[in-house]
Amino acid sequence: MEMKSRIPALREVSFDGALVWFAEMQNQRLLFHPDDDPADIIRICDSTPFFSTHEVEEARFLLAKLDRELGHDKVIEAAYPIFMSAFGNRLDA
Repeated sequence: MEMKSRIPALREVSFDGALVWFAEMQNQRLLFHPDDDPADIIRICDSTPFFSTHEVEEARFLLAKLDRELGHDKVIEAAYPIFMSAFGNRLDA
C-alpha cells in the first residue's frame, strides 16, 4: 500500500519557489527549520516520529535540491519570513 505524503511539491527551484514551499509547509503545520533533519522531529505528546520515512526522504531531497541551486544562506533567507509569521512577528516592508 502506498502512503500519501503530506510534503507539498516544490513548484519551482527558485527563491520564490522556496518561499512558497515553506509557506505551504506552514499552512499544513509541517514547518521545520531547514538546518534540522526531519528524521529528528518528534511529536512531543508521545515521542513518535513526526514524519514518515518517505516524508523524511522527500523533505531531505527537496531541501538538498534547494541548497544546491540557491545556496544554503538563500534557503534560510526564504524560510525566515515564514518562521517570523508563524511566531506572530510582523515584518516591516
